[in-house]
Amino acid sequence: MPFRLLASSSANATAGRALRRNRFGAALPVLFAGFLAAGLVTGLMAGRPALAQDAATRRIVSLNMCTDQLLLDLAPRAAIAGLSPFAADDARSYLAERARGLPLLSGTAEEVMVIRPDLVVSGTFTKRATREFIRAQGVPMEEFAPARTLAETRAQIRRFGEITGARDAAAQRIAALDAALDDLRKAANARSLRVLPLARRGWVSGADSLMGELLAEAGLVNAAGELGLQAGGFVSLEQVVALRPDAILLTRDDDQAEDQGRAMLLHPAIAALFPPERRLIIPERLTVCGGPMLGEAMRRLAAALGRLTPRDAD
Repeated sequence: MPFRLLASSSANATAGRALRRNRFGAALPVLFAGFLAAGLVTGLMAGRPALAQDAATRRIVSLNMCTDQLLLDLAPRAAIAGLSPFAADDARSYLAERARGLPLLSGTAEEVMVIRPDLVVSGTFTKRATREFIRAQGVPMEEFAPARTLAETRAQIRRFGEITGARDAAAQRIAALDAALDDLRKAANARSLRVLPLARRGWVSGADSLMGELLAEAGLVNAAGELGLQAGGFVSLEQVVALRPDAILLTRDDDQAEDQGRAMLLHPAIAALFPPERRLIIPERLTVCGGPMLGEAMRRLAAALGRLTPRDAD
């Protein structure tokens, strides 16, 4: 949508004053009034048109990095009207390269009002005030909770296939996930290997997490359960050493300790107990969200399991 110049200096001042205030508090109505006076969103308050019958022609904004991934994977590039600021983050976004050149938004309701998309997709943890304001203006919105299981991941891929008119592609993504899971189960070979997902500062993912689900579906044992950490939590160096899992699962494996949170993973006791063959590496961008990237995560895990043996076989 082409932007019009502000209609008057007074309208410009109104919008400027609102921007300097709390974006999600009382300033929003003032800011929106400024935009209306400026002619930037003329007709918005009169009501929204119904979603286009052809899903592939919808202009969609995503306000969450995980919905970014599904949108980038299944939607035509021309249908993507905006993405979250993390969509192009190589460390966390699986499809960061695809996000380059597309509008990256800061996540404010004002931006959405100016873009006037046909649909907004967001996470359930996107700021409540932002979601409420967008809905109040009649902009259709779908919210997605963080996927914690493969079943939830399949359901979200399927729903995005419906939203974007890419049902066949979504079905293919789901089939690919199932095939990768079958290969992972074969690699695990019912050995019940004990694996501890270990991150910065000693955080471990429990059974009630996407990583915990992947381990369980593969027939592996999440060693965090032995510490009573169902949802996840922090563990000490001493606890990790005493636990002696068959392997630790890391998001990276290098010798760079840029802060104290990373230093624990480089402690000599960890290095001695977990040589390279007892380290499973799956980059964060493959498991931080549910989506087709889980297929690559499972393939990497399956390849690493081939060289892993139980400790009692040493």
